[in-house]
Amino acid sequence: MKTTRRTCLKIMATATGGLASGVIGTQLVTHLPNRPIKPLKALTPAEAKVIEACAEQIIPADQDPGARDAGVIFYIDKQLSRKFKKNLPTYQRAVICLDQMCQSLHKKNFIDLDFTTQTQIMQALESNKVPANIWKDVSARDFFNLVREHTMQGFYGSPRHGGNKDYASYRMLGLDYPRLMGQNRYKEVL
Repeated sequence: MKTTRRTCLKIMATATGGLASGVIGTQLVTHLPNRPIKPLKALTPAEAKVIEACAEQIIPADQDPGARDAGVIFYIDKQLSRKFKKNLPTYQRAVICLDQMCQSLHKKNFIDLDFTTQTQIMQALESNKVPANIWKDVSARDFFNLVREHTMQGFYGSPRHGGNKDYASYRMLGLDYPRLMGQNRYKEVL
């Protein structure tokens, strides 16, 4: 194939334009304000912190990412604005009850407790051994089960639903990203 002068000029113009936009783009990006990775849709930031701490108790980080690193809170929040909308009042009431219980027992909110004490609180929720005068509007056990179920879904589910950031659970399990039937855009080579 013969390269013409015109083709050469187009390639040079494209390369120069790409380089210039890259430099300008980098300068613009450094001046953008810091924004959260994903905005919350259903929960307030304070509620999200409590739910995230609960999720981290269910799937804690060790040598592998935990619920916090996998962005499980973004899955839960996203689904509370959609599929799990009916569960939003339960989450909101339970967060209030959880902090009241922690204040009553430890004079601190749940997120301010150390990991071991948070674990004990979560065990109390699971077994429903909580102060009845605080947990009268919502069942502690039902809340625990709801958070556990949603945490597992957010950690092990597809990242397209809001959680499993950077395929954390797939990498932990040594799995490839599962391709969806009907969406395999790769041609098989025989």
